[in-house]
Amino acid sequence: MSLLPDLKAVRAQFASLPELAYFSSGSYGLLADSVREAFNRYLDDRVAKGADWGGWVDRLELVRAQMARVFAVDADEIAITGSASAGINAIASAFDFSGGRNRIVLSNFEFPTGAQIWHAQEQAGAEVVHVPETGQGIVDIEGFRAAIDESTAIVALSHVCYRHGGRLPDEDIREICRIAHAVGAIVLLDCYQSVGSQPIDVRALGVDLAVGGMLKYLLGTAGIGFLYVRRELIETLSPRNSGWFAQVDPGAMDIFANRPSPTARRFEGGTPPVPSLYGTQAGLDIVLDIGLDAIGEHVRTITRHAMNRLAAEQIAVFTPADDDRRGPLLAIPSRDDGALVAALAEDKVITSSRDGKIRAGFHFYNDEEDVERLVSALSKRRALLG
Repeated sequence: MSLLPDLKAVRAQFASLPELAYFSSGSYGLLADSVREAFNRYLDDRVAKGADWGGWVDRLELVRAQMARVFAVDADEIAITGSASAGINAIASAFDFSGGRNRIVLSNFEFPTGAQIWHAQEQAGAEVVHVPETGQGIVDIEGFRAAIDESTAIVALSHVCYRHGGRLPDEDIREICRIAHAVGAIVLLDCYQSVGSQPIDVRALGVDLAVGGMLKYLLGTAGIGFLYVRRELIETLSPRNSGWFAQVDPGAMDIFANRPSPTARRFEGGTPPVPSLYGTQAGLDIVLDIGLDAIGEHVRTITRHAMNRLAAEQIAVFTPADDDRRGPLLAIPSRDDGALVAALAEDKVITSSRDGKIRAGFHFYNDEEDVERLVSALSKRRALLG
């Protein structure tokens, strides 16, 4: 039985429903009425006050506190960034790859921006090693065991692969962290494709860093991201990417030195993304009010139901069937994924595509009727299925 409150009432918060059967949350979460109102409130505040830097900084700290609740960590362990890329770049800038510890280990689950940032460190002496997928949406932990050695500086993991929805199980993440920590390496978890769709206990997983953005399952908007940094690690990392909001005292306006904050704020940069703070606060309010345990249970149940219905209609799914290896996204092979996405949209079934597959990303606002609309629309276009 779902732990969600009345699903009909939940869906009523989204003006796009029920006209759309929306499965593109892995690209951009559906716009909630309260998020739309928050953007209007930003504009109203601009008209009424012009500038409100004190209020905007307060809102920055409120969003920081909300993200700390998402991960059940301290607010001082959270940086609010402009994007996931900004967070990864800040971390990368804190390493010296010119010495003996220059290896970066990546899985092949990575989103391009993360992998590209780490490969950019090759200019500074880094050696990048990839751990390939060994099966359908699976990266074998033995690949990490073989790749991580005494020269490893950082291991970068994607919790859920953006291409097909395969997920690293919690037990695998914990073991990778154990292997990495044993040789003095740290572990970064990119949870952009999972955060907001399930609870993520970064302390229990043992990861040192977690990065992502607000526009998908957190129901916020573009132009804002987050970075979790384990407290004990913060002052051991001095990013070369910096800015006035990264300082111990931004108000000092010191042009003669870089004095980074002793908190995760040192990984921030310049002026915070003010309009995005409004929308993100409203989106996080919804997620935290419903609760990540309830959301995770609903997403797991609705994706399992969708997989069963697709199997009954003999529609292939690439995503692993094991609940522990599956995120909120299902990938369905297609002969022409672009054409199939467009054809489904004609029936108001909204999906996205990557790597020759259409992606159906589920969230707490999806119900069984949405699933039936997806299955029906796919069945009508069998010629485009892989």
